Amino acid sequence: MLINLLQSLADGYPLDWSDALAQILSVAFVMLCILPLHEFAHGWVAYKLGDPTAKNAGRLTMNPLKSLDPLGAAAMLLVGFGWAKPVPVDPRYFKNPKRGMALTALAGPLSNLLAAFIGAFVVMRMALTEMNAVTLFIFQALYYYVMVNISLAVFNLVPIPPLDGSRIVAMFLSDRALAAYYRNQQAWSFVLMILLVSGKLSGPLSMIQGAISSGIFSLARLPFRLLGVL
Repeated sequence: MLINLLQSLADGYPLDWSDALAQILSVAFVMLCILPLHEFAHGWVAYKLGDPTAKNAGRLTMNPLKSLDPLGAAAMLLVGFGWAKPVPVDPRYFKNPKRGMALTALAGPLSNLLAAFIGAFVVMRMALTEMNAVTLFIFQALYYYVMVNISLAVFNLVPIPPLDGSRIVAMFLSDRALAAYYRNQQAWSFVLMILLVSGKLSGPLSMIQGAISSGIFSLARLPFRLLGVL
């Protein structure tokens, strides 16, 4: 994102301002509309499983002002992924706390993948039309929107606290192992930051993102192929 764009400028590469603006607008849209959807999905599933905490806190909403986290928003603009204020969840309301927390956690990344699929479907539909400068710009922005959503889903599924993946993994741990897992949460979070800053996660995450994006675009293309128009 902005870091990559600034690095390109610093290295003397010419910058495609239209493409850069498409990236920035797509990230801004995700930040204002999809991150709230991600958190809403967590709260809605928790509510359906018996936990009214998010509802009582007024967090079952798509209002971005309720979810916006300044540091997470800055990270979104700088590196293309970030976070919102997490919705409050109380696992004591769940009949099966581990399973309830895992399903609640999974809802967030799934909402990103659903949003990515809808965007990919529109991209496939636009690919069938003749484009001018305006529609080409929208096409670019939609493509980046899809990729940012996939990036968020994959990143959140990394099994390191406090990411959603840690709560999914927790469902398969014994109570003793789970206690040790969360007792060292700060250490795990530090490890996560080191991996991000060092770029050690970039390769594996990029491979997973590439595989998922191929699957999503193939699935979005399927209806058009069945109709013989793509």
